[in-house]
Amino acid sequence: MTKLNELLGTEFPIIQGGMANIATGTFAADCSNAGALGVIATGSLRSAGELREHIQACRARTGKPFGVNLMLMNPCADAFAQVILEERVPVVTTGAGNPGKYIPKWKGAGIKVLPVVAASILAIRLERAGADAIIAEGTESGGHVGEMATMALVPQVADAVDMPVIAAGGIADGRQFAAALALGACGVQVGTCLLASRECPIHDNYKQALLKAKDSDTAVTGRSVGGPVRVLKNKMTRQYLQLEKQGAGLEELERFTLGSLRRAVFDGDTDTGSLMAGQVAGMLHEIRPLREIFTSLVNDGRRVLEETWEGWK
Repeated sequence: MTKLNELLGTEFPIIQGGMANIATGTFAADCSNAGALGVIATGSLRSAGELREHIQACRARTGKPFGVNLMLMNPCADAFAQVILEERVPVVTTGAGNPGKYIPKWKGAGIKVLPVVAASILAIRLERAGADAIIAEGTESGGHVGEMATMALVPQVADAVDMPVIAAGGIADGRQFAAALALGACGVQVGTCLLASRECPIHDNYKQALLKAKDSDTAVTGRSVGGPVRVLKNKMTRQYLQLEKQGAGLEELERFTLGSLRRAVFDGDTDTGSLMAGQVAGMLHEIRPLREIFTSLVNDGRRVLEETWEGWK
């Protein structure tokens, strides 16, 4: 089996998720320096110039591999794709759509392409389009989500394609890392557990809300308008879900949440801010350095696999 760290040239078989407003060039560099693949998010960027600045900031801080996550629903997606090409970013991950039209040029420039999928049918199409690997993300993840759980999604994607598969969604400790490998993944992508890192640039109020969260403290908003997003439950979430029950349309709901992620990330507004987080939020109990998080994922995962095998001999 291909190992993700060998594919990417990283120390650990771990990718940092592309979290809008959070995964800056600086944070991506910190993740790369800690041994994973740091990824710059484009979900909240508004110009090609902004992305180029983040890429240059990342390169100034690390000499290790890093990537860019292209959110395909962003109106600037075409411009971002061109910047990724011009800057020869080592790796690109994509979300919220099919990046097929960009893949030939990226591949021609030696860029590794790892699309995020929520169903095996898209994985099959992207394998044919020339992707290097597939990130299969389950609904347990934070932010924009699909409907299939990681436990069901990853093995079906692994069976459907003849290429490396990376598991994402619901992974925060060694047990889940080991489970991902058992499901057929060559590595993992994580996001929520990195919010509780020392280096993560979110407001301390956001971090404290994560540390206080229990296993059932997330909810999915936006299902009624085809844009499901998993967040921590708070005043904004409850009001949003009530508006959905009352039949509010997309325009009204977008007005209601305008600026909510920025309020959470930068202002620490835990009442009306959008505190994006996955279902593993209830497993976060302390703020740790990125290096410690990555190391424990891999080392604890290895121990779980060894102990489980010994127990079944």
